Amino acid sequence: MRKYGFFAIVAAVFLFVNLSTAQQADATLGFSALTTPASGCTIDSNTGIPTCAEKGGVYPAIGADVIFHKRLGFGFDVAWRGGQGNYGGSGLPYRPILLDFNGVYQPRLGKKAGLDLVGGIGFQSTRFYSNTYNCSLGGLAGCTNFASTHHFLIDLGAGLRYYVWGHVFVRPEVRYYWVNNNPALGNNGPGFTSPNLIRIGASIGYTIGPE
Repeated sequence: MRKYGFFAIVAAVFLFVNLSTAQQADATLGFSALTTPASGCTIDSNTGIPTCAEKGGVYPAIGADVIFHKRLGFGFDVAWRGGQGNYGGSGLPYRPILLDFNGVYQPRLGKKAGLDLVGGIGFQSTRFYSNTYNCSLGGLAGCTNFASTHHFLIDLGAGLRYYVWGHVFVRPEVRYYWVNNNPALGNNGPGFTSPNLIRIGASIGYTIGPE
């Protein structure tokens, strides 16, 4: 996760550098589930390699945004499968990680309620694990037991926030992802049956500034 931690730190610094001109900022922590319209697995007749649906598991997610005048702003989110999945029941462990940077619009619905509407771009990185370690850099610090595939994505999402206490809010939410070449076989692992993913869950958040 070190690479994704770096992106999160860069994004957080970028967000807080702009707080001086922002109306407010929000930080969120949530949990969700991932699903897709596809189901089951298909077997390539030439290679015998299965392509399976990307669904199931619990996805923790963290995010942050800054909002300027007219309720417009920008933010980022990262969600990852909390436990390793079993690819198509084949015994191959895997873990998808979804990272996106978005434009944000937050129209108010009342004193305590509002919408979070987002859209942007990012990438999905999927790790496929093995029982052997690759130590390309030498030593334990450079050893990994997984190979990753990376795919560009576009996302759209909506959430309904409600302030339950002061600056603390809860937010049921849904996020749609279109993942480029998600069904394609990668150099470091198999693909999935559909480019379309839906993440459904809820977050708890805190607003810095007027809610």
